[in-house]
Amino acid sequence: MKTSTFALIFGVAYLAAGLLGLIPAMLTPPPVDAPGTKFTLLYGYLFGLFPVNILQSVVNIAIGAWGIAAGSGRASSTRFARSLAVFFGALAILGMLPMTNTLFGAVPLHSNDVWLHAVSAVIAAYFGWRQPAGAGERRRLSNDRRYQMAPVVRERRLGLSDRREHWSGMTPA
Repeated sequence: MKTSTFALIFGVAYLAAGLLGLIPAMLTPPPVDAPGTKFTLLYGYLFGLFPVNILQSVVNIAIGAWGIAAGSGRASSTRFARSLAVFFGALAILGMLPMTNTLFGAVPLHSNDVWLHAVSAVIAAYFGWRQPAGAGERRRLSNDRRYQMAPVVRERRLGLSDRREHWSGMTPA
């Protein structure tokens, strides 16, 4: 799979998750023992699994839009994958620490969000830093003649640069 395909798939997935987080019918109320947040607008568990609130939904929508732009070629898909790996890796680490599992009371990062962010970071890191294989490696060589400004070798038979020049000024016999 190409990095642009990864960016498009993750962009659509996170855009959908962000939009679904804005629909109150998709959210279940948080359990009593769940850490509280300062932003309680649309605070609940998406699909009963992932804690979200309005801020996290907006961030998911922004990541989804960036992923769709990177997947369609309007932005760098490699830069998207690398940034996503660093960002979600940091969120996974913050979600594991008890004092930052709500990002200082703003965004819920606990429970199932930890493994979701960790898996997303690992997959994004793979696509962000892997080496392309196959025919793409040959084109990156510095001695590739297609990237050098060199004249076309002259035709050996008649000393012409193009075979069509042979008949251009002459009439056939």
